[in-house]
Amino acid sequence: MNAREELMKLVKSTVAEGTVTLASGAKSDFYIDGRQTTLDSRGLQLTAQLMWERIKQWDVTAVGGPTMGADPIVAGILMAAAAEGAHLKGFLIRKEAKGHGMQRWVEGPELKPGERVVLIEDVVTSGGSALKAIEGMKTQYQPEIVKILCLVDRQSGATEKLKAAGYEFEALFTRKDLGR
Repeated sequence: MNAREELMKLVKSTVAEGTVTLASGAKSDFYIDGRQTTLDSRGLQLTAQLMWERIKQWDVTAVGGPTMGADPIVAGILMAAAAEGAHLKGFLIRKEAKGHGMQRWVEGPELKPGERVVLIEDVVTSGGSALKAIEGMKTQYQPEIVKILCLVDRQSGATEKLKAAGYEFEALFTRKDLGR
C-alpha cells in the first residue's frame, strides 16, 4: 500500500455518521475529524509527507493556517522539510486577534511583505474559515498566498468560493475519494 492509499484508509476511519453542524453553519449527515488523523503519529507523518511533496515544488518560504486544524499539519510539514535539508517558516492564525500582549492574529516567525506562503487546512467545506484566516493574517502581514492546501475537501463550494476570491485551492482527498 502506498502512502496515499494508507492515508486515505486512516482518513476514512475518522468519518463519523450522523447529523452535525459544521463550522460554516451548514448541516451534514457525516463529520470528518481531521485531527483524528493528524494527531496520530502515522497519520501526521503521511499527511506531512504528501503535502511536503507538493509544497516543495511551489517555491514558498512559509506554511501555516488557522488554529487548531492546521497546527499539527504545519509542524509535520516543517519536520518533513527539515528532514530534506529545506528551511521553511511556520505560522498559526488565531480565530481572532489575541486580547493581550502583542494582540497578534498570527504566531510564528515574522513574514516579510510579499513572502510566498501556503495556507494549510485540515478539512474544508465552504472555504469560509480559510478566507477568515487570510483576512486576519492580512491585518498583520502582506503575504503572497501561493495556494491553499487541505487534507480533505468536502466539496461543498470551497473550490468555487476560493477561486472567486483569487486563490488556488488543492486537496489531498475529496469527499468523492472517501466514497461519500
